[in-house]
Amino acid sequence: MAPSAMSRWTKSLSEAQPVPYWLDDPGRPRPEPALTGAETCDLLVVGGGYSGLWTALNAKERDPQRDVVLLEGREVGWAASGRNGGFCAASLTHGLANGLARWPDEIHRLQELGTRNLDEIEKAVARYDLDCDFERTGEIDVATETYQARELRDWYEEMQRAGLADGVEFLDAEAVREQVASPTFQAGLHDRRGVAMLNPARLAWGLKRACLRLGVRVYEHTPALTLKPYGAQMAVRTPYGSVRARKVALGTNVFPNLVRRVRAYTVPVYDYALMTEPLTAGQLASVGWKNRQGLGDSANQFHYFRLAADNRILWGGYDAIYPYGGRVRPEYDDRPQTYAKLAGHFFTCFPQLEGVRFTHAWGGAIDTCSRFSAFFGTAHHGRVAYAAGYTGLGVGATRFGADVMLDLLAGQATERTALDMVRRKPLPFPPEPFAWAGIALTKWSLARADAHEGRRNLWLRTMDRLGLGFDS
Repeated sequence: MAPSAMSRWTKSLSEAQPVPYWLDDPGRPRPEPALTGAETCDLLVVGGGYSGLWTALNAKERDPQRDVVLLEGREVGWAASGRNGGFCAASLTHGLANGLARWPDEIHRLQELGTRNLDEIEKAVARYDLDCDFERTGEIDVATETYQARELRDWYEEMQRAGLADGVEFLDAEAVREQVASPTFQAGLHDRRGVAMLNPARLAWGLKRACLRLGVRVYEHTPALTLKPYGAQMAVRTPYGSVRARKVALGTNVFPNLVRRVRAYTVPVYDYALMTEPLTAGQLASVGWKNRQGLGDSANQFHYFRLAADNRILWGGYDAIYPYGGRVRPEYDDRPQTYAKLAGHFFTCFPQLEGVRFTHAWGGAIDTCSRFSAFFGTAHHGRVAYAAGYTGLGVGATRFGADVMLDLLAGQATERTALDMVRRKPLPFPPEPFAWAGIALTKWSLARADAHEGRRNLWLRTMDRLGLGFDS
């Protein structure tokens, strides 16, 4: 990258605020008061992101008389649920390719359950009047290299043979550029109904309002410190109080799980994004994008991008940063060297938008597991359930995970709990320094594959055979 180009592109970041665009909203609700004193309930939900919010909401829908308490360590939606790109996908398996590779015998059922789950999210948005800019626009996976275009066509043909291509269309270079105009696009796979775009923070805030309306007692700025048996119940200690509950659902995801043995199954991976100023009518016309689909490219180090409701472009991804020791710290949320890299990539994709400024630049931690998709389990003789490991594709899948946790806590055998995906766990990550070394080697190998027409080296081929991976 030439110094002059770097200077030109980084100028676009001169006024970018290092805060998540979605959370920088004058409509952000006031937090509920912290818990002080002792509470009792039927169901305690720990975590005020999507995982916990859907669990609390679905629990009240199943049984309006159930007494439900939700604890959030800071504010509802402040972490991954308020920082993501707003891609709400039907896939429960981090994409069809990952699901087909891992659960070929269940993939049709998983696809059906995922579509039903997205339908239920759309119904909930209408039922509770969730003001979150929900648009079921679909998504296009784009190829930006010749070999990626060949791979997309081959994958589309494999989907057709497997009977999994319903609603999906292959687009050649001309067709994909008719949808969104970039000189880098060489082909695309258009999933017309399997992804919705939304405002992620407003979804979280809307779910909080819906929970409160149904009688859920929500306490913010109330971290759960310990989890222990208390007779036939479970007890959770907080800074100023405690909760005793018959059942507990843990939706803490990237943060250390209160069931210690679960912690080795996830690592935090930091992902970063930029948001532009609103495009003018002329700028938007130069890009096209009339159908407002979400987009993602096909490289191992991939970008995701979409239009916000006011025609800003969110541009994120590429770097996936694992901090040594798997620590989650506020200082990792800001990474100027990644912002500069993303800005350069943005203007390479959309040279017609040179001169556009970025208003926000931010990062956040993703709960990554070695199979890329959520895993589930119980502890304390079935009184505690957990779900984690969504690996950056949890906006939609967390609702499914909430139902899995409720099924497990009820001791019910359902179509969800019968899934091999639910019954089995991924391989855990090794302790340090082996985790850091393995992840660093994997990242280097993925970048090398991107530079060599997708050819995977011995390390990646070995990881593939073991069913291991690293992604954001």
